[in-house]
Amino acid sequence: MTTSTRPGADAATATHATKQRLLDAGLPMLLKHGYNDLGIQALLAATGTPKGSFYHHFKDKEDFALQVVDGYMAQVHEGLDACLEDRTRPPLVRVRTFFEMTQQSYRQEGYMGCLLGGLGQELSGVSDVFRTRIEGCFATIAGRVAGCLDEARQLGQIAADTDVERMADLLIDCWEGAALRSRLRRNPTSLDEMLDFYFGAVVASQPRDQ
Repeated sequence: MTTSTRPGADAATATHATKQRLLDAGLPMLLKHGYNDLGIQALLAATGTPKGSFYHHFKDKEDFALQVVDGYMAQVHEGLDACLEDRTRPPLVRVRTFFEMTQQSYRQEGYMGCLLGGLGQELSGVSDVFRTRIEGCFATIAGRVAGCLDEARQLGQIAADTDVERMADLLIDCWEGAALRSRLRRNPTSLDEMLDFYFGAVVASQPRDQ
């Protein structure tokens, strides 16, 4: 004879759902208000969550925001996987597709920009924890982009002496600046023009056959 574990399983599922509901709500609220202006009470009201449940899942506001960043990065990796691992497309197309897909997510969010960039600008000067975490996130993204740029280099699609790590870092830097401008303007123009300029310059670096 076996005993049912369903009540406990149901409770665990409900607990996980509560935590995920808080994290899902935290992303747009952090994008809109930033870290310092994110009110825990407003988050609880928006999600219908008791205060005790919040502190059951998170040590404090910092822990909550860092876990939102982790969830955001999980989404970023899903996008990188979908785009950069698509071997049916040339490497440069795969890289550009990732950023175009990211731009579409910005549009859906009302051009609020990049969570990493926003929190980095707000907190990097006052919190080593956030500065280190966000810089690590950018480095991870750049590393994956560099791998795809290296494929393009090996295929002769960009110059053989291209420093792909530097080019990937430059792309991230340019993207973050364009994301800020798109937030200020509430339109995608800066993002589109940056991508056109960057990929035009990368392709132009490939020497033509004599």
